[in-house]
Amino acid sequence: MKGGKDGLYEDLKRQILTMELDPDADLDEMTLGERYGVSRTPVREIFRRLAGEGYVEIRENRGTRVSPMSHATLRHFFLVAPMVYAAIGRLAVQNFKPRQLADLQETQERFRAATEAKDALAMVLENNRFHEIMGEMSGNVYLQPSLGRLLIDHARIGHTFFRPRDAEMHRRLGLAVEHHDAFISAIAAHDEEGVVSLVFDHWELSRENLELYIAPQGLKADALVEAGGSRLEKSS
Repeated sequence: MKGGKDGLYEDLKRQILTMELDPDADLDEMTLGERYGVSRTPVREIFRRLAGEGYVEIRENRGTRVSPMSHATLRHFFLVAPMVYAAIGRLAVQNFKPRQLADLQETQERFRAATEAKDALAMVLENNRFHEIMGEMSGNVYLQPSLGRLLIDHARIGHTFFRPRDAEMHRRLGLAVEHHDAFISAIAAHDEEGVVSLVFDHWELSRENLELYIAPQGLKADALVEAGGSRLEKSS
């Protein structure tokens, strides 16, 4: 654990993504300030920054809490995620820089190593970073914040994916690694349609797992994904 404002910011993000801090968990300014060696004012500045990024909620007269995961949250996630991911992928192909592609490859190697080591928490963080880099490649100031917000909940609700409990889940995890390799190859080849196709293959890979474990009763992810795909086609 690093001290100071930067350490507090990075640790809170990591703890939220890895579910070390549960959704709805209250965050205490005084306790965190003492732990990281900062006053309450910098702690509040970090809370405001994290709130702007979607990690926490600041409630008037009730303090700060980790962003919740409600029925509405999950419904919006299933509805919007495929569309945003596909748009990000398309723009990443159009706008990526060589250094970003190298960063993507390096992140993939860390993700692969974490998969081989069965390190679920590292897999969560490296997978999150992989898709963050694709967002950075897009260079779109409107889509990147939306992607960032989606990735917070994707990391939190996708924990079971990185803790496979049977042969089929292990197979899916292996395919996720292969998909990342394919993303890198398609982006390097400027294959826009290939990247968009991979986005939906990649989403489908985890969707059934997400739906099985966390989708609220009555929420049909199949229909939402189909709707998202058709809307994306109409807008392309």
